Amino acid sequence: MRWFLALLMLLPGLARAESLPSDCIALAARDQATVPVRYGVPLPEGVVRIRYIDHAMFAIETPGGLMAVTDYNGKIGNPDVVPEIVTMNNYHDTHYTDHPDARIPVVLRGWGPPGAPAVIDLNLGEMRIRNVTSDLRGPFGEGARKDGNSIFIFEVAGLCIVHLGHLHQVLDPAKLAQIGRVDVLMVPVDGEYTMDQTAIAGVVRSLHPRLVLPMHWFTPEVLQTFLARMPEYPVKLVPGAEIDVSRQGLTEPPHTVVLTPALFP
Repeated sequence: MRWFLALLMLLPGLARAESLPSDCIALAARDQATVPVRYGVPLPEGVVRIRYIDHAMFAIETPGGLMAVTDYNGKIGNPDVVPEIVTMNNYHDTHYTDHPDARIPVVLRGWGPPGAPAVIDLNLGEMRIRNVTSDLRGPFGEGARKDGNSIFIFEVAGLCIVHLGHLHQVLDPAKLAQIGRVDVLMVPVDGEYTMDQTAIAGVVRSLHPRLVLPMHWFTPEVLQTFLARMPEYPVKLVPGAEIDVSRQGLTEPPHTVVLTPALFP
């Protein structure tokens, strides 16, 4: 943890420094990726563990034990599991908290001050985290909030892992280019509070992910309806809440994995 806290003292400098090159963006342009407390079994080099916690929260763990939690709302289960990084969106309080665990060193909020987007590009050695903003409509369809949602991209172990947040809009070519290559896509499929399922299926196709992880589905019936819309991404059965992913392991045709959400025990 000591090295991590030392790194945090340099964050203002890192924010001003020129960003490191992004494998995810570069490949997309050619084609129009104290010691942290480890949870569970250690990972081999090049392997990333993804756990579906609940709703829109996934834990992403690196081989070195660095952990990020997406759309963190403070309810991950075991209080002894403390991620090094959390990201948040603030459309609903199921996607953020005003009172994150004080032990979390890095809290990345996906919204900026009024009239300005959040701009995030943070390199933590084993993991680079950046964002691409998209617009939000109001809770009842009124009044869009420009740049109110952050799509977070996690570049780790050669993988480009993309979490769409509370997406409300189709992504134009400029946004697709900013996101870059997508290996793993975490996509909200509720069909109502985010986007209708036909539209979100189109977003998935435009991003060309190798692996799709549905989230934000509320009921099994809603999930099954989405899966039926994506026959080109057949479902692979993986029991439980976790999957280990590597760049080398994503050689089979594109597919969907449905994880069973579970808090940390």
